[in-house]
Amino acid sequence: MFSPSNFSHSNIRDEFPRLSDIGAGPLGEDADMYGDTLNEAIQEGPNRHDLRFNLEAIQELQNLLSFTDEQIDRITQTWVLLSIDPIADDSEATFKGRYPTYRAFWEAVLHAFKNDPRVQEHMGT
Repeated sequence: MFSPSNFSHSNIRDEFPRLSDIGAGPLGEDADMYGDTLNEAIQEGPNRHDLRFNLEAIQELQNLLSFTDEQIDRITQTWVLLSIDPIADDSEATFKGRYPTYRAFWEAVLHAFKNDPRVQEHMGT
């Protein structure tokens, strides 16, 4: 069982395989290929995957967001799930739109996946 206080890189990949996949795509090193802003890249994430993937990503995001801010920070700062820093100062970057905290970033990702039309239809909303 995954423990947010004691984990290895492989533990993170095993616990969050969908988030790791997202970090290799729209939220990876070439995130700017998916939009001019981080928010545009986040919105692109659900479009690149099927319904099953998106539902599993939602579960993983809810699990991640159940941890404390400190635990979320530690998990995110391993760079196993992402190869970009969503809270870095972007004043010099060409890719705009950073988040104030890692929690705020992951909440935005969750919001994008929950609002995917296929997920909405599946949930009957």
